[in-house]
Amino acid sequence: MTRRKIVAGNWKMNGSLESVVELVQGIQTYATLDVVVAPSFVYLPVVSNMVRDTDIKVAAQNASEQAKGAYTGEVSLSMLQDFSVSHVILGHSERRSLYGETDAQVAQKVAATLAAGLTPILCIGETLEQREAGITLDVCQRQIDAVLDVIGTEEFAKVVVAYEPVWAIGTGKSATSEQAQEVHKGIRDHIAKRSETVAQVVAILYGGSVKASNSAELFAQADIDGALVGGASLDVQEFNSIIESAK
Repeated sequence: MTRRKIVAGNWKMNGSLESVVELVQGIQTYATLDVVVAPSFVYLPVVSNMVRDTDIKVAAQNASEQAKGAYTGEVSLSMLQDFSVSHVILGHSERRSLYGETDAQVAQKVAATLAAGLTPILCIGETLEQREAGITLDVCQRQIDAVLDVIGTEEFAKVVVAYEPVWAIGTGKSATSEQAQEVHKGIRDHIAKRSETVAQVVAILYGGSVKASNSAELFAQADIDGALVGGASLDVQEFNSIIESAK
């Protein structure tokens, strides 16, 4: 089965109004794949307005599982809907490690995002210690099962999975294409234990120091359906090269 490729840029807490505008103006799109950008919350209105008549999709970097209320500093999914956000990045390793988000909380966020009609980009992945201990797939399966057990197998078909080995995020290191493919296949095989049909439609992205120099080789792998790009997505030429290699 041919799955549509997705290239998403997670800009994290970077950029200024000027740089964000320049980035958006320079991004290339192709009819054969989806390009998604995830600016900081404060720039979502600007970016959403800029891409209104383009093929670029907009993602939030996080969202609350709560609908509304006394949750200072949080952003609800209904607020994101006001700005034509289509995707939400959830469970990123930085949210898990720096802000204590648990598998259970991430699962609730995925459920709330789906209920709002938005697409969750569910981040999973292992630390260096876990990889060296040989439990990479155990960690990924646990993080996926936490979501599957809450939303059910059929709903998981609407989720985009982003496998991001924590040891490769922002370090300049990247899994080889063979290492990444091995894990992606393991993830897909695990989902297939519940539903082969769902496993075949779920897009699984790779993230972890994706660059123009390694993107084409990664995208050539059978179970790698695109990328969640960090630092390289802040350089429009580099990001465009990654996008082009996925077309």
